[in-house]
Amino acid sequence: MKRILSVLPLLIISQLVFSQEYQAEFIKYFEENKTAKQLKVLEQWEAEYPEDPELFTSYFNYYFFKARTEELLFEDDISSEKVYVRRYGESLEDKNLVSNIYYDSTAIIRAFEKIDEGISLHPNRLDMRFGKIFALGQLKDWEAFASTIIQTIEYSAENDNNWIWSNDEVYEGGEEAFLAEVIFYQTVLYNTGNDDLLIHMALIGEAILQYYPDNVENQLNLPMIYYSVRAFDRGINLLSEQIKENPDDYLLLGKIAEGYKFKEDYEQAIEYYSKMMELGDERAKEYANQQILFLEVQLLDAEEKSFEKG
Repeated sequence: MKRILSVLPLLIISQLVFSQEYQAEFIKYFEENKTAKQLKVLEQWEAEYPEDPELFTSYFNYYFFKARTEELLFEDDISSEKVYVRRYGESLEDKNLVSNIYYDSTAIIRAFEKIDEGISLHPNRLDMRFGKIFALGQLKDWEAFASTIIQTIEYSAENDNNWIWSNDEVYEGGEEAFLAEVIFYQTVLYNTGNDDLLIHMALIGEAILQYYPDNVENQLNLPMIYYSVRAFDRGINLLSEQIKENPDDYLLLGKIAEGYKFKEDYEQAIEYYSKMMELGDERAKEYANQQILFLEVQLLDAEEKSFEKG
């Protein structure tokens, strides 16, 4: 038994050295864009070390970039069957010159099969999860983008943010850096300018709230996201929970007032703006007073319309 144990470290070191050699060779051919040689290295690597985590990230890069093609075409010449993602460029003689990016579906499927297999075998490898999320964003597959983020949040509660990065290095960021990255992904959704994607931002925010209820940035962002999708009551309820812990926070009071204003409950909005006036600094008092004056006019208009109908 002692003899076997003494040999094991040598075997582990040997495997690490040889797998690093495969990785270095793959990177060389990847940078030279020699796809046939990349695949040959990957197949040899897989035959010797089929569960090496770097093998899966390398396979993922191989298939994802192999799938991607970019053409410069006039818009009228584009085949709609090939287009998956379009990026419009400069205008040329009344026609749009188009940078047309599309992805081969077979290679994309293989890419995600490989990274999913890697995540299954090495669930603590955060670089695999973030790499998958990045690729889904490039493909504009926003539903899968959001669901993968949520799955990663859920798993972060299981492993207590004890993540591993590429080459099995310890991820030093911990909870703070992890959540900062997740919130950045929410801004990626927001920056699309597509209001239909706000619901995905909300679902990510709810996952953060479930597992990291004390995250201040999410506490402030999530109610505003709900306001944006006109789920005013949910936003107000979230802020009301926070005000129980911080009853003198005039900024929170102002955000609650804003929610009532959006849902046209002007009396409640005035009540909260009045509390904001009592507790806020000079700038907050001035803003709250302006809002109260505006809302009082809205109330009078509503009363007049009600009287005319009566």
